[in-house]
Amino acid sequence: MDINKVIKSAQDKCKIEYGKELSNALAWQLHNSLSESIREEIGGKWQELKIMSDKNRKAYYFSAEFLIGRSIQNNLLNLGILDEINNKLKDLNVDFGILEEIEDAALGNGGLGRLAACFIESAATMDIPLDGYGIRYKFGLFKQEFQDGFQIEKADDWSKYGDPWSLRKYEDSVLVKFSDQNVIAVPYDIPIIGYKGNNISTLRLWQAEPVNEFDFNLFNDQNYDLAVKEKNKAEDISRVLYPNDDTLDGKKLRFRQQYFFSSASLQDLIRKFKRNHSEDLLDFAKYNVIQLNDTHPTIAIPELIRLLVDEEKLSFESALDICKKTFAYTNHTIMQEALEKWDIGLIKELLPRIYEIIKQIHNNFEEEKKDLVKNKIISKALSNRTKIINKNTLHMAHMAIYGSSYVNGVAQIHTDIIKSDVLKDFYQLYPSKFQNKTNGITQRRWLALCNRELSSFISNNLGNENWITNLSDLKKLEPLSKSTSIIEEFSNIKQIKKHQLADYIFRKEGIAIDPQSIYDIQIKRLHEYKRQLLNILTILYMYNEIKSGNLNNFYKTTFIFGAKAAPGYKRAKSIIKLINEVGNLIDNDPLVSSKIKVVFVSNYNVSYAEKLVAAADISEQISTAGTEASGTGNMKFMLNGAVTLGTLDGANVEIVQEAGRENNYIFGSTVDEISSISKSYSPIDIYKSNPKVKAVLDMLIDGTLKDGKTKGFKELYDSILKGASWHTADHYYLLHDFMSYVETRIKVNSDFSSKYEFRKKCYINMCNAGKFSSDRTIQDYAKEIWHV
Repeated sequence: MDINKVIKSAQDKCKIEYGKELSNALAWQLHNSLSESIREEIGGKWQELKIMSDKNRKAYYFSAEFLIGRSIQNNLLNLGILDEINNKLKDLNVDFGILEEIEDAALGNGGLGRLAACFIESAATMDIPLDGYGIRYKFGLFKQEFQDGFQIEKADDWSKYGDPWSLRKYEDSVLVKFSDQNVIAVPYDIPIIGYKGNNISTLRLWQAEPVNEFDFNLFNDQNYDLAVKEKNKAEDISRVLYPNDDTLDGKKLRFRQQYFFSSASLQDLIRKFKRNHSEDLLDFAKYNVIQLNDTHPTIAIPELIRLLVDEEKLSFESALDICKKTFAYTNHTIMQEALEKWDIGLIKELLPRIYEIIKQIHNNFEEEKKDLVKNKIISKALSNRTKIINKNTLHMAHMAIYGSSYVNGVAQIHTDIIKSDVLKDFYQLYPSKFQNKTNGITQRRWLALCNRELSSFISNNLGNENWITNLSDLKKLEPLSKSTSIIEEFSNIKQIKKHQLADYIFRKEGIAIDPQSIYDIQIKRLHEYKRQLLNILTILYMYNEIKSGNLNNFYKTTFIFGAKAAPGYKRAKSIIKLINEVGNLIDNDPLVSSKIKVVFVSNYNVSYAEKLVAAADISEQISTAGTEASGTGNMKFMLNGAVTLGTLDGANVEIVQEAGRENNYIFGSTVDEISSISKSYSPIDIYKSNPKVKAVLDMLIDGTLKDGKTKGFKELYDSILKGASWHTADHYYLLHDFMSYVETRIKVNSDFSSKYEFRKKCYINMCNAGKFSSDRTIQDYAKEIWHV
């Protein structure tokens, strides 16, 4: 790439569009000018690669979320020009660092969306033909602020200053029809640049727009209001990521979103197939394979049948056969309550033809099972449990499994559980469909970019940069763990990252933290099963112990939380308030504040995560065993040299297998142990028998901690001891694992005092992170599921 040409183009754009030199441009003006120049520079190659790959068998990733974060730095890294651009800008008196102010494209909620982003980038790097399809939400997940410790949500208008990495392709728009409205799906293409820029994949995100562009000057008042209403109704479909579905209107909007992007994407694929192959759609599955990222895009199965039958005049039998060969389904949840279901009445109302096809799929499946029951291959009870439509409810996971060629879990323990428990009936029906694909992360963003100091250290000691595309090379560094100078150099890098994080938190939050303290970090979506509540309650326990003089020689620790709670998730929001209140309690206690600091960072996102994972000493991965499908945050921490403090859940199991239990800190019950006590478990017995645990819980209701008169803390207390909502008492076994967690936290704190030995454990974790590259995961998908 001609760097001088890119810089000259950026200078010209900045002058023409903003009337400024790059040196005095605002962050967003610099970002737009530079990004557009780079996108234009790669445009010819991008288009050429797309045309070539579309002619061969190709995989497509359908996902409601793509949490791509900020693109500019990662793209410069992958093009191999990050340092050159930085130096050129420095010569022009431009501070490259101001690009840190650019908004993340927060088009996802958590791990599922970040995984999708990692997969697309890894596929481009590994030269695997994979493109993504999703929704271009006008507003991302929300911006989070705290007022008096409470989460406040504000609209995340991430593209208000432009979206220079997206290319609007109105000529590829398609019509999506509902019973009560038609909308235009307009695609925006984002280049996903593989490392060294050798390959470029495409993420195509659909934006909903009204069928007719209105000239509002031609309307009288009544028609104007009607036109505005119709425009808003269309644009609502792609306005907000995951609308609150507590109401019927919210449910309808969420269902519209799923159908909208599934239908638009399939129409696009059929159009490309005809252009590149044939008008005869019988060979569609020969050239196209679609990965359903969880159940959100599962409506694509009946929609593809509709398109093949109604538009292309194939028989239902042929269309169903094509579907089964085209689709594959990734399951992301162990919890039954999280398996998506839809009311048949809602589907019938919005998409009557799709309802008819779903009923056909259901009937076809039931006919197939009749012979199996008759021949006593399966029981009638199993046949009933696997219905696609049951009691006027559409079970999306059931339809996804029946309509797909493969089903995969995302960590070995998760896959084992879905085969033995959650989806065991389907495993009995279709054992050959089930596979495991342990999740991964891209080491380009999550090490090479976010931890430049550690990256240089790795490359210098390996003598090359091959690890950037072959992460298993890190294993070659493990013998160096016996070298004192290596561990000291590694430790010094961690200290640099801790100082950088402290500076960033002070600038962003106005909170001072001590870089010499232990950084104990839990960052992830706020959900009860992830047990942020267990974390803060054990901090309260240690607070009481330090205050009473029972816990001496406690190494100063900064406990950092980062999470967003869904706007309608009241209990999760109470947990956020509790964490902030505990932080205030400790800050105002001179005896304990010299030992403990609790910080809840605001508006946690991808860019914040890049700084947090690089600086962490301890990675908190404490979900109840058997609830976390995999996790990817645990892998990011491991890769950057942190020890895992966690349960044997999700990918933690494999992390321990790779790096050794002796180099991590495992506590709590296993899946089997929880299963064995589930019916007899009584949290009230633990509460009554352990005065120290009782004292911690009583702090929720005795006035020590103020919940702003919301009664939120009392509800948390009740959820543990009495049960609340549909949950049984202490549904996620906080008290059962409580003392094991406390003891393990105290042990890791004590071990940190022997800093050299502790850093050695961190180093060994980094050396054994090779398995957890999304490059490995995506190659497994390509070979064993997609056959591309």
